[in-house]
Amino acid sequence: MDFSSFTDRSSSLYPYHLLFNALSLIPFSHYFFAFAVFSFVFLYNFFEFHFFSDLFLRFRGSPIGLTYHPSSPIYNDVVSHCRILHGRYLATPWLSSPHFQTCFLNFFGRPPAFSYRRQIYHASDGGTIALDWLMHSDVSGGRCLMNNAISKDDTTPIVVVIPGLTSDSAAAYVKHIVFNMAKRGWNVVVSNHRGLGGVSITSDCFYNAGWTEDIRVVINYLHHEYPKAPLFAVGTSIGANVLVKYLGEDGERTHVAGAVALCNPWDLMIGDRFICRRLVQKFYDRALAIGLQGYAKLHETRFARLANWEGIKKSRSIRDFDNHATCHVGKFETVDTYYRYCSSSYYVGNVSVPLLCISALDDPVCTREAIPWDECRANKHIVLATPKHGGHLAFFEGLTASGLWWVRAVDEFLLVLHSGPHMHVQKEETSSLHSSEGTSIDQGPYVNIAEDGMVAAMSGEQTRGQVEEHPSEARSDFVSEKARTSEQHTDIQDVKFSNVTATVRRCLNQVSRQNQRSVWMLTLIAIVTSWPLLGSAFIFYRKKLRKILPATLIRR
Repeated sequence: MDFSSFTDRSSSLYPYHLLFNALSLIPFSHYFFAFAVFSFVFLYNFFEFHFFSDLFLRFRGSPIGLTYHPSSPIYNDVVSHCRILHGRYLATPWLSSPHFQTCFLNFFGRPPAFSYRRQIYHASDGGTIALDWLMHSDVSGGRCLMNNAISKDDTTPIVVVIPGLTSDSAAAYVKHIVFNMAKRGWNVVVSNHRGLGGVSITSDCFYNAGWTEDIRVVINYLHHEYPKAPLFAVGTSIGANVLVKYLGEDGERTHVAGAVALCNPWDLMIGDRFICRRLVQKFYDRALAIGLQGYAKLHETRFARLANWEGIKKSRSIRDFDNHATCHVGKFETVDTYYRYCSSSYYVGNVSVPLLCISALDDPVCTREAIPWDECRANKHIVLATPKHGGHLAFFEGLTASGLWWVRAVDEFLLVLHSGPHMHVQKEETSSLHSSEGTSIDQGPYVNIAEDGMVAAMSGEQTRGQVEEHPSEARSDFVSEKARTSEQHTDIQDVKFSNVTATVRRCLNQVSRQNQRSVWMLTLIAIVTSWPLLGSAFIFYRKKLRKILPATLIRR
């Protein structure tokens, strides 16, 4: 095209020529500033920051939304006395994003340092469940008993913690609640999912989002062993879904005196649609899929035999993994069938235990759209607490992000519940200590860790209904899984580690690398692209912050 047409005033292109000349007169620094402002606004909204809204509120925090039945005795006599739930939650200012909070929890978490005592429970179907204990005496400086630390007549409450997806007792958020409740004076046990916590899978049954049989037999076993100790349960993420579903299935028959469900996905169908809706959610989807692939890799022999191993290796989302693994092992026709069957929202109405549910409205993994508001409001046993911010399992507070708000809230709720008359008491005994209603599991060969770090099958029958116990000096210690000859349910034996420690550490390190890679992938873009802009904004407002920053921001 002839350039003279741009300068010809009669040409239709002449206005563009004038516009180009005008734009060329604007200094380059102004363009750079405009781009920086646009990028900041985009990233601020993309990562859902709320720093400026907290600033305008003078860092007072947001009140906690409470949903309950008007005549609920749990609210009127328990939650109404909980100062924390009736207060405000203010997120750590430099973590004023649900994504930054969630990623900070996975990277750092700042968990307290302590060692568990490992107990191995053998279910009636041949499965192995690792129970990790932290006694009050372990954190109070008392004498550490090696065996039978809790007597039959002990009335000290026991808190059972159910971790989330691909998490075990070593997770930072789990350690926070375990240590806090033990310091309170209670005994705490983490019920690890099958195949996690350093034990291999010893039956053809894997855990999933709706597998309630393990928590059922663990609760029944603990009640049988310590009948005078009140049992409380705390479920996190997928563990919360399992807990609520279990409470709804058993109704009045459960031995649980009270429970807390934290960051429950509620409806897995809605959650599946949500986690692949936006780009940032797809990062979580991919990260969790990598974690599930690491779990499958650890137990490759079983997955290769029972599921579509090639499909598992190619999975790029949770739905892909469920399609190639969970549906095959659990005998579900489709992924949607599995999600519908395992969603806890359908069981809320049958819960007969005092239950506190905590869900952040900005949870980037478990959307608020799945919360069953009306069902929670209709059940007199349930109180739903919905902080405006907090992320997924995070809720960091204070300038140094040294504590988790939900840990204090759970502690206070269980303490008030235990001191009042509203603890649940079972009205109907279960038929068997090792109930297996509604399950049909093919028994497979016993498995052990091979020299290459993978799970391999070996011959031999595993004795059912048996418990082993030993002190855990290091989290990565692996429990020997040789078949027991005794048929007694409460037989306690020492476990030797010398032959398997090295191999299991290689195996656990492999899964650890998988999980670390998934978390790094999730947060790399967030930190690199937005942190400099946030730093600039903080410097700009530092004078205002010094004037208006109240003393309440300092950690209690």
